[in-house]
This record gives sequence, C-alpha cells and structure tokens, in this order.
Amino acid sequence: MLNALIFDVDGTLADTESVHLDAFNHAFKVEGLDWHWTVEHYTRLLDISGGKERLLHHWRTVEPALKEVGAGAVNDTIHRLHETKTAYYESAVGQGAVTLRPGVLALMSEARRQGLQLAIATTTSPVNIAALLRSAIGPDWRSHFLAIGDASNAPVKKPNPQVYMKVLAELGLRAADCVAFEDSSNGLRAARAAGLDTVITPNGFTAHHDFTGALRIVPDLSQVSVARLKEWHNR
Repeated sequence: MLNALIFDVDGTLADTESVHLDAFNHAFKVEGLDWHWTVEHYTRLLDISGGKERLLHHWRTVEPALKEVGAGAVNDTIHRLHETKTAYYESAVGQGAVTLRPGVLALMSEARRQGLQLAIATTTSPVNIAALLRSAIGPDWRSHFLAIGDASNAPVKKPNPQVYMKVLAELGLRAADCVAFEDSSNGLRAARAAGLDTVITPNGFTAHHDFTGALRIVPDLSQVSVARLKEWHNR
C-alpha cells in the first residue's frame, strides 16, 4: 500500500544544478582561485555526492600532492568556499532563479489531499532546501513534510542509503509503503539499497546515467498522478 512519497531535491524537485555551478564559480573568484568549472566538468563532478566532497575531489585532481597545511588549512578553505557558494545560491533562488520542475507541486498537493505523507531525502544542506522550498511553496513549506533527511542529519552521502533509512525510520513506514523520486544514478542506488521503488526524472546533467532498476523513467512529473503511482507500485 502506498502511504508516502519521498523526494530528492537537487535535479529532482527543481533544475538547480546550473545555479549551483554558477555559485561554485562565484566562490572561486571570491577566494582568488583560478578554477572555473565548465558544464562538462561539473557534469562529471556530479558523480560525487555533496558539494564539499566535489570541491575536495577537484582540488586533489588539480593538485595530486595536496596535503593538509597547518591546522586543517585545506578543510578551512573548503568550508569557506562552500559557505560563499551557499550564500550566492540562496540569494539567486530568492530572486527567482529556480522554479520547481513540471508536475512536482501538483503531485505533492494531490498526495496530501489523498492522505499520503511527503518526505525529503537529499545530500544537500538545510539552507539550500529552505531557500528552494520557501520560494516555491511559501514560508510554511516545512509543514508539508513529515520527515526531512539532509546533509546535517545523514552525513554519509548517496549512493549510501543512510538518508533514506533515516527518513523511513522517521516516517515509521516500511520501504514497501513508499515511492522515492530521484534524478541520478547515485540517488537511485541509494533508494534501491533502502528497498524503495524509485521513479526517475532525468535532467540535462543526468540523462546519460544508468537507471537500471528504476520503477519508471519519465521526463518529468507532469503526467504522473497518485493513481498512476499506485498502479506502478502495486505491480
């Protein structure tokens, strides 16, 4: 029986990655670094879950001999870059740079009317979630979701299923009672490892991923209803 819908955020609820990319490049300029991530390079970096993890991976790629200097100088720089990037992203979203993908809000509203619970399972930060959903849903956005798993309370990134296991525990439901929504192979692997049927809505950054094992792959959620989800889930 379908009782809850669990949504990833970046790329799933909204096409956020272009704005994240702009934010990273802005942070590099502020920090005085000569780094610049192209769309192609960032697409490859998205194979790594987590903004700080991507920063560190890139740094180690361009400086293979990278070592900690002093008392955590590398980590300090990573944190500073990520804070600058996050502030830029939050401002951009607040100015309307990102909107929810087609069908997302309608499906959420229909699910709530039919008594289904909503939840979020993401590797992004609470600040990024709040920026997007406050803009898209309104100041009461938090009341729409019974459970939220994010980088602050489930720090082990996808494809590890930690965030999904946490959300299922908070919902008090079995994986068999829920459907997850993802846009990437790492997200799909995390959801499937937690036992969740998963609907994939690829985007320009993830269309090339391997989605073997997905419940369905659809362009977006504009043609997806609760009735259709129940039909897929029950099969």
